[in-house]
Amino acid sequence: MAINDRIILGIDPGTLVMGYGLIHIQNNKLSLITLDVIKLDKLDEQADKLKKIFERVVELIDEYKPDELAIEAPFFGKNVQSMLKLGRAQGVAIAAALSKNIPMTEYSPKKIKMSITGNGNASKEQVAAMLENLLNFKHNDKYLDATDALGAAVCHYFQNKTAGSAAKKSYSGWDAFIKDNPKRKV
Repeated sequence: MAINDRIILGIDPGTLVMGYGLIHIQNNKLSLITLDVIKLDKLDEQADKLKKIFERVVELIDEYKPDELAIEAPFFGKNVQSMLKLGRAQGVAIAAALSKNIPMTEYSPKKIKMSITGNGNASKEQVAAMLENLLNFKHNDKYLDATDALGAAVCHYFQNKTAGSAAKKSYSGWDAFIKDNPKRKV
C-alpha cells in the first residue's frame, strides 16, 4: 500500500444509526468517495443489529477495497447499557475489517474534532461544515453520523501525514490486536 495512494474507510459506530465515509488519497490530495448511514432502528434484536453491521462493513470493504479503517472510539457516558451496546457495535465493525485483513486505527471523538476543526469540543455541525469545505460537497444535517465517520477517515489521514507511520496503531488481525491490548481480552 502506497501512503500516497490509498482509500480510508471511516466509521462512526452506533446501534440505531452507523455512519460511514470513504476517502481516496492520491499524491496527498483528498477526495470524497462516498458517505452514508446504515439505519438499524427498525431491527428489534441487538444480535440482528450486530449482524447487519458486520455484513454491511464487509460489503463496503468488498465494494470499495479500502486500505485502512479509521473508527471512532466510544465516548464515556453515564448509561452503562448504552456504552455496552456502542462498544459491541464498534467491536463488530472492527471484526469485519480484521476478517478482511484491513488494518484499523481507533480515534477518540475529541481527537477527531481537534484534527478537523482545531477544537476538540466542536459540534457535529462544525465538523460537517469543515469537511464540506475540505472535500467540496454539500452535507445534509440528517446524516451527521456519516460526516462523523468521514471525520474519522480524514483525521486518520492527517495523523499519518504529519506523524508518520511509526505513530499509528494498526492491527493486521485479532492476534496482533489482543497482543497489544491484553486487558481487552474477554
